Amino acid sequence: MCLIAMAIDQSRQFPLVIAANRDEYFARPAARLGWWTPEGGGPAILAGRDLQQGGTWLGLTAAGRLAMLTNVRDPKRTDPEAPSRGLIVPRWLSGREPTDRFWSRTMLSGYNGFNLIAADFRRGECFWGSSLGASTQRLEQGVFGVSNASLDTPWPKTDRVKAGLTRSLADASSLSELTTALFSVLSDRSLADDAQLPSTGVALDVERQLSSVFIRTPDHSYGTRCSTLIVSERVGRDVVTHVLERSFSATGAAALLRQATLKRWPPRYTDAADSLPVAESEVTEGAGDSTAEPVAPKRTRVRSLLKPVATRR
Repeated sequence: MCLIAMAIDQSRQFPLVIAANRDEYFARPAARLGWWTPEGGGPAILAGRDLQQGGTWLGLTAAGRLAMLTNVRDPKRTDPEAPSRGLIVPRWLSGREPTDRFWSRTMLSGYNGFNLIAADFRRGECFWGSSLGASTQRLEQGVFGVSNASLDTPWPKTDRVKAGLTRSLADASSLSELTTALFSVLSDRSLADDAQLPSTGVALDVERQLSSVFIRTPDHSYGTRCSTLIVSERVGRDVVTHVLERSFSATGAAALLRQATLKRWPPRYTDAADSLPVAESEVTEGAGDSTAEPVAPKRTRVRSLLKPVATRR
């Protein structure tokens, strides 16, 4: 995953919205969105899957954990013998350890540069961590973006996708309007001006190719493999989450849309997290981008997805 924008509690109707693109070589085999059990066991994960190393770039569990990963672009500090960074995501999703213990173990595992956004909604917590720093940053309500540098680093494509997410949330009055707008944001192929390009240690022409939200190199060997949306919608007193994935061929043509729907997800945070029921879900597949519209939400008291800092233990 090379580009992520996330909005937490920025909309009464849509409390959690994530829009992300995964960029990778097309020769690297991968499975599309679905439920699978990680190596070594643990709860099932809803995610795409890297079939070369067995990890993933974005996934969640029915019990309320979520994780997303991007690489940090730094070719001078890349170790070809390092373990796959995609294994970090299923290790968070399949574990129960708290953030500080997980982070200490991860930082000692020898991964190449990465960013990780991870949440445990049963505990009302979300954090960002990176190989660029020794500690994690707790995320609260807001709009966040990360590409191949630190969180909210103002790269042109990161700023564009964050602005597009904010605009889409403000303008959309229905789930279908929001998902259509977000997929459009993720399909932006405009390149940044040379003066705006970051300097990450790759050649200037490569920086140009990687500066768009949706990437396709001239030789079609590398680019955006899939676009993923996670949209949580309040329906009455419940929250329903829709996970949508559009995958692409090397020529840029979109494959069938794959979608999963989870009822009562994210779960409400509680101090007795393990006593909560897990979400119900189903996975469907279709040729278009349309999504079923649930019953219009009733106006109810809104509770944040994340636990207030003062009440955390």
